[in-house]
Amino acid sequence: MASAATLGVLVFALTAGSDAKQPYRSGSAAEVKQKLAARLHQRLLRAHWIACVPSGRRYHDAAVVRCNVNFGDPHIQAYCSVMRGGRLVTQYDDAAIPCGHDGAGWSAPVKTLN
Repeated sequence: MASAATLGVLVFALTAGSDAKQPYRSGSAAEVKQKLAARLHQRLLRAHWIACVPSGRRYHDAAVVRCNVNFGDPHIQAYCSVMRGGRLVTQYDDAAIPCGHDGAGWSAPVKTLN
C-alpha cells in the first residue's frame, strides 16, 4: 500500500509543472511575438521581421493570434498561436488551430475606364 502512495506522489510531482493539463488561453500580440521570436531563434531560424495581430478566430475559447514572419526573398510564413500555460502553441504544434488565409490589410485597387 505504501508503494502505491509513493508512486502516486511521484507521478504528481513529475507532472505538476507540466503544461499538459493547462487550459488554452489568449495571449496578447506582444506576448505571442516575443515567444515566437525566441522559438525561431532557438531553432536557428532568422526572421527579418515578425508582425502579429489578433486573427478573429478562436481555439478552445482562446483568441488566436496570427503572426506573419518574413524569412526573406520574399518568404512570408504564417504562424497562428494560442498559449497553453506559459507555452506557445502554433498550428504546427496542433494542426487543429485555425490558420486559414485571411486578407486583412489587402485591398486591390479598382479602376474604371470610361
